[in-house]
Amino acid sequence: MTDVQDKPATQVERSAGSVVATLFRFQSVFGLLAVFVAAIIFSPRKDGEILFISADNLANVVRAVSEIGIIAVGMTFVILIGGIDLSVGAVLGLAAVGSAVLMVESDWGFLPSVLLVLVIGLVFGALQGVATAMIGIQSFIVTLAGLQIARGLARIWSGGQGVAISYGDGPNEAPESFAILGERTFGGLVPIPVLIFAVVAIAAVVFLRVSAFSRHLYAVGGNEKAARLSGVPVVRVKIAVFAICGLLAALAGIVHAVQLNQGSPNDGIGYELDAIAAVVIGGTSLMGGRGSVAGTVAGALLLGVLNNILALNNIDSNIQLLIKGLVIVAAAALQRLRPAT
Repeated sequence: MTDVQDKPATQVERSAGSVVATLFRFQSVFGLLAVFVAAIIFSPRKDGEILFISADNLANVVRAVSEIGIIAVGMTFVILIGGIDLSVGAVLGLAAVGSAVLMVESDWGFLPSVLLVLVIGLVFGALQGVATAMIGIQSFIVTLAGLQIARGLARIWSGGQGVAISYGDGPNEAPESFAILGERTFGGLVPIPVLIFAVVAIAAVVFLRVSAFSRHLYAVGGNEKAARLSGVPVVRVKIAVFAICGLLAALAGIVHAVQLNQGSPNDGIGYELDAIAAVVIGGTSLMGGRGSVAGTVAGALLLGVLNNILALNNIDSNIQLLIKGLVIVAAAALQRLRPAT
């Protein structure tokens, strides 16, 4: 009799556990939906129109998210292996300066400039990966130093000041083709930076789902020692991950330069914190081995919606920082409560 009575209870427990696991797995999506609905409710109105859901405002939300989102995708890879990259904001600034200087002051073409800037980001990230994986220095220390180095290189390259970008065919003007990256498409509704972010995110999601490298990545983050004993090339995985993060930070820097029409050595300050926040809100464990790019995208969008609705309501900037901090703490707390899988 006891066995018969225990079976229904076990099934109920399993069903409840499955529901809880699903809630935690999609915490960023549910959080985004909740914030989006709240934004609609508390949005200011003008002539009966809800300002938050106007086409222009939503386009501004995703445009603002695009740079942080691109960086956050790269940061997801690094955090999945249990690392951290504090240099991404400075690498963005270096890339923005490089784009401006090469095209405006050195009269380089659009494609050579973009390719060189991307290579710089890739190599910078790879060198940080080498320092972490081969020398054994903690990624926090390596990338903290990398932040200072990238910021210093940007200041040297720009002469310590911002480089304005104007467009045309004359001297000290960037090619018109570069300006296209800052425009809108699909009838003026979708900013091109958003398309770049979407392509990066989709490519990363597919890559993590189908590639053998992704299994190595999760293995290293889950248990590096066991992964090494299983034949996973841990050193190569770490170097590749940091290289990807540097590459995407440079891409975000190019997008940043075209959106602001300048490259400044001070660009990107604090962006690493927003990127880490998006990853954490997206449900990726800071301990490594668990998380997804889809969650990170939802986390970045959640932050974007939150920033936008607070700005629309003219909330004091100090209060905005407080609210965002509480959201990040709540997301981290949910990770602690998440059942083991």
